[in-house]
Amino acid sequence: MGIATGPVVAGVIGARKFADDAWGDTVNTAARMESHGTPGRVHLDDATRQLLGSDFQFEDRGELEVKGKGKLRTWFLLGRAPHTAAA
Repeated sequence: MGIATGPVVAGVIGARKFADDAWGDTVNTAARMESHGTPGRVHLDDATRQLLGSDFQFEDRGELEVKGKGKLRTWFLLGRAPHTAAA
């Protein structure tokens, strides 16, 4: 799974059979996170990692060359930080 943070455009298409979709650079970045990830792991862009802050633990993947984006610092999400885990 890939997750990115940023602006998107979303809409519903159709008059009889509805389909929803989202477009934009953020959607493309999330797709790149997925394709550059590892099965069974959640791969994040740096913006998402920064927003999640210290509530979660991460594995730094360093900088990856991402098609159409250049070098991006990315992370694997490991889980909640011990100080935020529910009792």
